[in-house]
Amino acid sequence: MSPILTPTKHDDIDAHLVAVNCYSDCSRVTLQRVATLLAGVSFFVMASSSAVAETTADANNLDKPDVVTLTSITNVAGQTNNIDSGIDSDSHNQHSLYPQLRQQALQKKLAEHPTWRRLLYYTEQTNSRSKGASQVDNPEFFISPEGKTNAQAELEALLELMLAPTSSLSATDKRSRHTTLCRFPARRYWLQSQLEIPNKVLDEVHCPEFDAWMDKLDAQRLSVVFAGEYLDNPLSAFAHTLMLIDSTKSLADPANIDAAHALNDTVAGSPDDSFVVYAGKSIIGAYPNDITIDPYPQKLAHYLKKDNRDVWSYPLALTQAEVQQIMRHVWETKDLGLPYYFTTDNCASEILRYIDIVRPESSLLSQLPYVVVPSDVVRLLTKEGLITEQSYLPADNTLKQAKRNAAAVTESAVVSTARALPDSAISEDNKLLPTAITPASNNPNDAHPINRVKVGIGQRSGEIDGKNNNDAYLSFGLRAGFNDLLDRPAGYPQNFDFEGLSANLRVYANDGNNDHPYQDRIQLQDFTLIRGRSFNPINSAKSGKTWGANLGATRVNDGSEANAGDRLVANAAYEHGISMAFGTPTAGSGELPPQLCYALGMGATQVGKGINNGWRVGIGANLGCRYQLNPKLRAHAELQLPYWYHGDINKISDKSVDSNASGHYWQPIATFGVQYDIDRAQAVRLQGSHDFQHRVRDQDDVQLAYVKYF
Repeated sequence: MSPILTPTKHDDIDAHLVAVNCYSDCSRVTLQRVATLLAGVSFFVMASSSAVAETTADANNLDKPDVVTLTSITNVAGQTNNIDSGIDSDSHNQHSLYPQLRQQALQKKLAEHPTWRRLLYYTEQTNSRSKGASQVDNPEFFISPEGKTNAQAELEALLELMLAPTSSLSATDKRSRHTTLCRFPARRYWLQSQLEIPNKVLDEVHCPEFDAWMDKLDAQRLSVVFAGEYLDNPLSAFAHTLMLIDSTKSLADPANIDAAHALNDTVAGSPDDSFVVYAGKSIIGAYPNDITIDPYPQKLAHYLKKDNRDVWSYPLALTQAEVQQIMRHVWETKDLGLPYYFTTDNCASEILRYIDIVRPESSLLSQLPYVVVPSDVVRLLTKEGLITEQSYLPADNTLKQAKRNAAAVTESAVVSTARALPDSAISEDNKLLPTAITPASNNPNDAHPINRVKVGIGQRSGEIDGKNNNDAYLSFGLRAGFNDLLDRPAGYPQNFDFEGLSANLRVYANDGNNDHPYQDRIQLQDFTLIRGRSFNPINSAKSGKTWGANLGATRVNDGSEANAGDRLVANAAYEHGISMAFGTPTAGSGELPPQLCYALGMGATQVGKGINNGWRVGIGANLGCRYQLNPKLRAHAELQLPYWYHGDINKISDKSVDSNASGHYWQPIATFGVQYDIDRAQAVRLQGSHDFQHRVRDQDDVQLAYVKYF
């Protein structure tokens, strides 16, 4: 009898073969008929106790059968009772194995095994009978009516279906059994391996659609592909990961990427939704995910040519058996349409989930319990030894910049190498071309961790009624991600400036002087929901605009009247302008010159109870430069030139207005910062500011802080 899982052939077939929808149409009525029939046979066999005892005794005394095994996932506690490899697969003997195998599954607690629960998308619980449930709501994902909440029932339903003798089934029931078993190849492969069921005990199952799909992909190796952070598409600001499926042909010659495929998990959002709605729904899981398998050159060209993002590839240290089992599981789950959560269930988390299926002892996904971002996944896989190699592909603009850089030097070797560079790493016929270029310093393995805590001491000073005022404070800051212009830049795209979910608190000292307005006060200095700037210098090969956006709350000095002090206000701002890069770039690379200057027009709205009229709007300009003194030391200075308008503050009826107050005014502010990196995860930062508006109470602020990334 043929094996239940025939080894797939890895021939290079038509790349446009369409994978069919893998949801079965088997009716539950039909399955209930099968279950009823099998229950009757089971009852008859169990009543024949002497026959069962004889079969069991024979099975325990025979050699281990020839079975399909997955070495990395068969280490289950307890002794395994081997099945008689000489059993004939007639209806009686075939189904008489069910009580024995069911008992064996119970003894091994297979329904509680992490792999089984992960195959069913169960939450990580220890008791499969009473705790946890599958994240999948679609009933067609389960064989048992109780499968969503009872992992044991689902396992027994699959086992019973696998052992069902087709000779005693009607034509309709045979089709139903066949469709269901072909729908779940990863589950039946795993269960057969765990129970060491000989192939010849099981009735043959032919799955031409699944076999053709596996043959088309010819999966020999899986790699993580990382496309860097990309602010010009805010939904790609966290970067993106997908899996490269190498075939026999592409593995033999890496240039043959037309024989490889990309396994991609993304959000299936509505193109008719606005960006704000689209982003919001992606965050809360209101869109389903969309798992696609496309020709690899198609996806790679999108990143290298359209987005102009450098790409890093990391082959995964998986066995061939593990690669095949992951692909079986992809077949089972690729059309589920599960909720897509931008920060937790996304392109990066799906890669960890696949690996957890075949490496249950690792529990990779549980190591990133709150937020899963692509760069963290690359670093985690490297730490766990699953990534030991890497390769770099420059974007088209990176190659263009490399030629610009070479034109500025006189070394003939550099110039000749640059002249030989292609315009793109992908040829017109979808082949990889050699690019003799020094890799950019944007490998996520070199980046600092995205979370940051900052502890510092500082002082703010100014005048109150002609008297000098100095107030010392302690500062505590926390940021969820990612990087600002003073942070260590290695591991991120050049000039990457993007932060999300950050907050800073201040605790002011009590020195007994009642003239100090901040005495015994704990203040929220600022809260940033999202803030970013995208720099595309006009004198570089980079295409795109220079722009910025800021949404959150910040403490501001109200300059409309004397001694008004600072107030916490909601803030929304947008910037647009130009930037320029200067200095000497890394030799032989496509990196930009290291220094940056920019000029941005600004528009902002601020709303808060403490400022005059409760609101102000402003327009102006922000001018700044960031200077990289050496790889560990950076400085950043900026001059903000906003002109604020409060409306007619003389009509405010609930407060007296200073005669010198003004509803519109300039409020220039100069800021500076310097950071020195102690190592990849620690730094010291000095920051300060001066407010030139003479009516504000506190004009100067300076702070020294210790920075820790984690």
